[in-house]
Amino acid sequence: MSAKKLQLESMSLDDLWSLHEEISGILSDRIKAEKHELEKRLAVLGGGMAVSADASGSGVSPNAKVRRKYPRVLPKYRNPHTSETWSGRGKRPRWLVAAVKSGRRIEDFRIGDASPKLRQRA
Repeated sequence: MSAKKLQLESMSLDDLWSLHEEISGILSDRIKAEKHELEKRLAVLGGGMAVSADASGSGVSPNAKVRRKYPRVLPKYRNPHTSETWSGRGKRPRWLVAAVKSGRRIEDFRIGDASPKLRQRA
């Protein structure tokens, strides 16, 4: 290592500066390539929600859609054993699927016909 150090110390300022610029260029190219590879891996892991490398630095992809806020939905069905509730949206909970398979009707679990304002939120 001391031989390389002696070579660098004997170089002119212009030669050192050009060497510095060359090394900086190579480093920046490798950093960009590594960042691109990491962003591709992140996109695969995150379901395509990769962070873009735009100059604004906002951290959000310009193609990303802003998800709108949905109003809270009151529960429509209640498990009488555990007081778990389900709003009727999305996948049916396991307790309701099991009860329907055992012969009960989904309407048996419906929460009373009270007005929506009087019903408590889950």
